[in-house]
Amino acid sequence: MEFDFLNFEFYSPYFLLLFLLFIPLLIRDKRKKKRTGITVPSTGNMKESGGILFVLFMLKISKYLLLSALILAMARPRTFSVSEDRDETKGIDIMLSVDVSLSMLARDLEPDRLTALQNIAKRFVEKRPNDRLGLVTYSGEAFTKVPVTSDHQVLLDELSSLDPLELQPGTAIGEGLSVAVNHLKDSKAKSKIIILMTDGVNTIQNAMNPQIAAQLAQGTGIKVYSIGIGTNGYALMPTRTDIFGDLIFTETEVRIDEPTLKDIAEITGGKYFRATSNESLENVYEEINLLEKSDNKASKLYNYKEFFRYFLWFALAILVLDALLRWWMYRLLN
Repeated sequence: MEFDFLNFEFYSPYFLLLFLLFIPLLIRDKRKKKRTGITVPSTGNMKESGGILFVLFMLKISKYLLLSALILAMARPRTFSVSEDRDETKGIDIMLSVDVSLSMLARDLEPDRLTALQNIAKRFVEKRPNDRLGLVTYSGEAFTKVPVTSDHQVLLDELSSLDPLELQPGTAIGEGLSVAVNHLKDSKAKSKIIILMTDGVNTIQNAMNPQIAAQLAQGTGIKVYSIGIGTNGYALMPTRTDIFGDLIFTETEVRIDEPTLKDIAEITGGKYFRATSNESLENVYEEINLLEKSDNKASKLYNYKEFFRYFLWFALAILVLDALLRWWMYRLLN
């Protein structure tokens, strides 16, 4: 018998008030003891007086044990667990496809592009409690970090640990989009969304063409919101490392392949955004949040484990034991 004490309750706790009946019973037994005391009969069949005293004690407390077990059974002790039930065909599946190339450490957003994106994306995730979300990261290659899931904490943890050095260098926008498309294409959700984020231009020539990836998305009913991240003009970007392996930042012209990002959005029926500051990036996510309304309300399911049967079996055992002890006493005294 396992108890989860954090999720323990009585279904009918008012039955526990019946324990107040013990008060008059205890008072009656105390008065009876003062009046008559306990007499230990003398008989040749008794080897030790300790045995009869134990039997008398058990007979005395058996009624309290029996009543306690019945009262607890009527109060119905139980533990419960809570799960959520969602109709995935009514929700929205959203895949975040994030550019994690080294240029995402540029400092034209505070404190840098990647950190700003992490913080804003996490707030976006927290505003979508009833939808499934996932994460793809890409630079010179693309990788699915989190498949679409209702467990948003996993996604938040992965967003917190984005690393620009974990993938091959470069920017393969088409790869980042196609991997997200491949993961969402079989989804049964009423709406399938990819939020594609990059701060550069497509530099991997032998990778998936972004426009072809967009056509694949359009063919499977996936809408893409593309976001170009970076200020207009110049920004401090990591360009090389020193002898200690630390990044050196220099003023570099910001180049974003806006025509490609606009094509992707237009092909899939989405929308292109340009985020040049923390505030504008926040506004982009807020607009997407408003554009994609979900009607998939999660309902809570309570799963109960009842324990009253254990107390009923205990009461039955006490009842049988009491009968056997009384029969034994009767045989002993007659």
